[in-house]
Amino acid sequence: MSPESRMTLAFDVYGTLVDTAGIAQALAGYVGDLAPSLAQLWRDKQLEYSFRRGLMQRYADFAVCTRDALDYACASLGADLTGTEKGALLQAYRALPAFADVEQGLQAVKTLGCRLFAFSNGTPDEVDALLKHANLRHHFEAIVSVDEVGSFKPDPAVYARLLQRTNSAAAETWLVSGNPFDVIGAIAAGLQAVWLKRDPQAVFDPWEIQPSATISRLDELPLVLPGVS
Repeated sequence: MSPESRMTLAFDVYGTLVDTAGIAQALAGYVGDLAPSLAQLWRDKQLEYSFRRGLMQRYADFAVCTRDALDYACASLGADLTGTEKGALLQAYRALPAFADVEQGLQAVKTLGCRLFAFSNGTPDEVDALLKHANLRHHFEAIVSVDEVGSFKPDPAVYARLLQRTNSAAAETWLVSGNPFDVIGAIAAGLQAVWLKRDPQAVFDPWEIQPSATISRLDELPLVLPGVS
């Protein structure tokens, strides 16, 4: 790929590069067999709270959504955790594991000359810590956070901010995300977007908007990007 045609790739972080279900291991020490259910409810409510805050224009950063979602999940499932225990879990959320295919996938597209950015609902400090823990930070030119806008994905304003920060045209910018709502949001805002469908049973939202491409592993990404395979 020539320098003048370098493609901009923006990677979602939570659920795309790092495994949010990985928190179940830490949860198991506190709630035993309830851990997978609590981890899923925690994640679901975390996203729901971000959507609601975006719509209400009552922004509080992603850490607040994560904390409130943990409180809800514990109350809903009857997990009686202390403040100290919840604090330890929130700290563990800053050290989620990377998916096994991520390192190879990022290296493959970086070798092709693409520009790589981390693009997340998390604050810059949170995402930086998370990527450094997973030994992925060095792959990215920069971190673009919704915190700069004061809203959350899939608000069109956050995708516009991505284009502004990366100095990229929408037609040359691809989002890579494991979250269908993020893929739909990016395409609605004029970008291209790849759905990373890790779970064969996952269902994409039956909307009028479909992914630009679908892959099952991040190292398949070069196969679906135009002009780089």
